[in-house]
Amino acid sequence: MVTGDKSITCRECGSPFLFTVSEQQFYSSKGFTNEPGRCPDCRQARKARDGGYSGGYRSGGGYGRAEREMFTITCAQCNKEAQVPFQPRLDKPVYCSDCFESRRSSAPRSGQGGGGGGGGGRGGRW
Repeated sequence: MVTGDKSITCRECGSPFLFTVSEQQFYSSKGFTNEPGRCPDCRQARKARDGGYSGGYRSGGGYGRAEREMFTITCAQCNKEAQVPFQPRLDKPVYCSDCFESRRSSAPRSGQGGGGGGGGGRGGRW
């Protein structure tokens, strides 16, 4: 409920700032339930520091994230050269995308068939 301008203390710099009626209406229209915790200057500085990212979780997309290091490997199945996003271990085979996908699609899935997860003699419940 919007009643008037609110004075809030910035959690970053400690300065008081106004959360105006129009800002409250904007927050409400976007479905935001929390008031801002930072003053406009600190919000601006944080956006600049974080590359414009302002969400709670970072999930790829490339914004504000360093380029992923890739490693060159020789596929253990077809001997083609490929790039992988992890440091290969010498004790495990590493596959190119095509061979990995063909192995994954032909491998039996855990939990399907072969005694995993079904029945258990409990009358079909749990």
